[in-house]
Amino acid sequence: MAGAGQRMEQVNQRTQVTVLVADDHELVRVGVGALLEIEPDLHVIGQVGDGFGALRMAERLRPSVILLDLMLPGLSGLEVLRQMPARAPGVRGVVLSVHDDPAHVIEALRAGALGYVLKDSPAGEVVHALREAAAGRRYVAPPLSERRLEIYEAQARQAAPDPYDSLTSREREVLHLTAEGRTSTEIGRALYISPRTVEGHRASLMHKLELATQKDVVRYALRRGILLLDD
Repeated sequence: MAGAGQRMEQVNQRTQVTVLVADDHELVRVGVGALLEIEPDLHVIGQVGDGFGALRMAERLRPSVILLDLMLPGLSGLEVLRQMPARAPGVRGVVLSVHDDPAHVIEALRAGALGYVLKDSPAGEVVHALREAAAGRRYVAPPLSERRLEIYEAQARQAAPDPYDSLTSREREVLHLTAEGRTSTEIGRALYISPRTVEGHRASLMHKLELATQKDVVRYALRRGILLLDD
């Protein structure tokens, strides 16, 4: 009986892992949610399709882990990760992405992700990454090896500083929304600030990034992967 009691206690401890799924494709959200609910130790407590919503839900629900795509509308998954410590401290992040190049992985880990798995990974990899992140451990799924990332990270440290790192959180939000084609009024409504304040942030970020026009902003966003062309 003692053995059975210990097993029940282990199950109860593992069921404490709650997950928020953030992806702009409903089919992915529903599919991943159904997959995770099969696991007795994982419980999906929310699904959301944009970056701003992901931050708000993480702040309100406080899941153990947020599983998110890098390319979320409104605010990228990277920016969600960067703002998580201030908005929802203690929530761990795992990226679920189609991008398997070291640059995206390193940037996600620097932004605060504890896990990185690919969308074509076996289901078990996603589950394992969530469990590892919930326990505070880093996990990068194959074919992304830790050694490969260490080499790339060493190379990245020798590169010139990235001007994007000099942007404030608000400037990054304005950048993302501007790249999506939103007007100053629309951005102001989304961020609860005035259009004039939006224009001030836009001018500042364009100066820091050495961008001259709206087209330059869009090109920059495409180059960095903030904005994706429709298939």
